[in-house]
Amino acid sequence: MHVDAASGGFLAPFVEPDLEWDFRLPRVKSINGSGHKYGLAPLGVGWILWRDTACLDEELIFQVNYLCGSMPTFALNFSRPGGQVVSQYYNFLRYGRDGYRKIQQECYNTAQFLAKAIEEMGIFTIIYGGKGGIPAVTWKLKDNIKVGFTAYDLADRLRTRGWLVPAYSMPNNCTDLVVQRIIVRHGVSRDLATLLLDDFKRTIAFFEKHPVSTPLSRAEAGSYNHNGI
Repeated sequence: MHVDAASGGFLAPFVEPDLEWDFRLPRVKSINGSGHKYGLAPLGVGWILWRDTACLDEELIFQVNYLCGSMPTFALNFSRPGGQVVSQYYNFLRYGRDGYRKIQQECYNTAQFLAKAIEEMGIFTIIYGGKGGIPAVTWKLKDNIKVGFTAYDLADRLRTRGWLVPAYSMPNNCTDLVVQRIIVRHGVSRDLATLLLDDFKRTIAFFEKHPVSTPLSRAEAGSYNHNGI
């Protein structure tokens, strides 16, 4: 079994150390993680680990001899900058396990703070509130409630204030469900979250005074969706 731990690989070990998802499970043979997500490294660095060499298929290994001898390599391209790797190593040394735990836990705290505040606005249903997964919050407008705007309108208005809070529809057979989501990473402080909430309230107040007569469509909003459209 391969575990895709692109985000969770740098979260679970620090905030949920008792959660068994890794090589403690006999069936897990390989794990990948994205250093540029919650690993706090620059864009472009990722990791993959195998339980042992027997789990790495030899057909995935290339033998090259252009460096005066035969050398195995897993990469498809050869010379690449190493700055991202050095930065990741530096973070390991600088933060350590305790430092990563404090940083990631604060991300969860901020996500849960946002979820609580958004729910208290009274017009949103929280779908995911930052507990049990990654530090994030996902919500939708409450069913059977008239607010004078759609999630697409809200996302568009927030964009004028400098916030990218996308609204997007779910995959086929659930395309009528439109959600918004915030991902909380290192650097999204409580102060920054409070500023976002202030603009949320200003935007809702604006729509109360100026209801949308023609709501934005998915195509007009230009938001991402899971259908590849």
